[in-house]
Amino acid sequence: MDFSFSEEQNMLRATVRGFVDKEIMPHISKWDREGKSDPAIYQKLADLGLMGVCIPEKYGGSGMDYNSLAIVCEELERGDTAFRTAVSVHIGLNSLSLLQWGNEAQKEKYLIPQAKGEKIGAFGLTEPAAGSDVAALETTAVKQGDHYILNGQKSWISLCDIADHFLVFAYTGDKDLKHKSISAFIVERSWEGFSSIATKGKLGIRAGNTGELFFEDVKVPAENLLGEEGEGFKIAMGSLDNGRFTVAAGAVGQIMACLEASVSYAEVRETFGKPIAEHQLVQQMIANMEAGFQMSKLLVYRAGELKNEGKRNTRETSLAKWQACDFANQAADDAVQIHGANGYSDEYPVERYLRNSKAPVIYEGTREIHTIMQAEYVLGKRVDKKLSKMLPAWK
Repeated sequence: MDFSFSEEQNMLRATVRGFVDKEIMPHISKWDREGKSDPAIYQKLADLGLMGVCIPEKYGGSGMDYNSLAIVCEELERGDTAFRTAVSVHIGLNSLSLLQWGNEAQKEKYLIPQAKGEKIGAFGLTEPAAGSDVAALETTAVKQGDHYILNGQKSWISLCDIADHFLVFAYTGDKDLKHKSISAFIVERSWEGFSSIATKGKLGIRAGNTGELFFEDVKVPAENLLGEEGEGFKIAMGSLDNGRFTVAAGAVGQIMACLEASVSYAEVRETFGKPIAEHQLVQQMIANMEAGFQMSKLLVYRAGELKNEGKRNTRETSLAKWQACDFANQAADDAVQIHGANGYSDEYPVERYLRNSKAPVIYEGTREIHTIMQAEYVLGKRVDKKLSKMLPAWK
């Protein structure tokens, strides 16, 4: 299997890295302290074609492959997790779901402006009492004529105050049927009865917008049902496959950032008459970062290649997300250790890396969920079947 990059992909990496170095790095410490970032960042990402990097050109995107999406996520997270998260949610969880499950009218109305970066998309699945246990959600959508009446609440929603469109999951039938009664809807921010509020006091990803969504008798046109009634759980799991892929790719970028910071610091910081880079236990931490970096890349690009071929990749993506995020969390912890007392200060970026690295271990499938999934695959208790609508292969 050839994992070498094309000239186009190398140019993409250089473009995103240059963007991060110019538009994010000089400001991220300030944004992290203030708990917000410049919203103009999203328009600048759109101007570079990054808000639809892997969406086909016919739907307003750049038409690149799925590993190109991974490259974008790596480089953005090298700057800060908040900006990779925005792309994960906008492309991975929302736009790719529209590409996979939407009809042509929905793609024309919602996917094209999102791929162009004219509109921002987000994802509403998690609720105060429903995280890993999706069937515990309480949001409902009751059919009344040519509309559904949507009521409920979503929590921990990225881009809650920024997004224009939301992919929202709700019960449309008997809750006793659990997963079989969940449906997916495209919801617009401007509709009456919709509101959002940001969550304050987060441990990490402080430069990103995260919060709650509220739906009070929101009238959702019937044509905004994504897929068929009762297909919501299936759609959500497909969305998570795409989102997890971007999270795993971002974790590779997190490890990259930890390596860069640690090597730079270890070469100039001296103890006992020599740079700490010459101490074996520091070398061991750096070597472990490098091992995690290289292994994570292989897992991510393997999943991306399956996506390019139009093949089901739930197993491979789960493994990549689980391992890459764990490696990133450990790399960030070791980076702080290498920096010693300075690693505890926000004058150095590694304390931010450590805070940011914890959330990806939890969201889009906790490490415990992915551990169970991988065990079930090995034991033959979980087998993935081809979906009725697969994510299009990249040509």
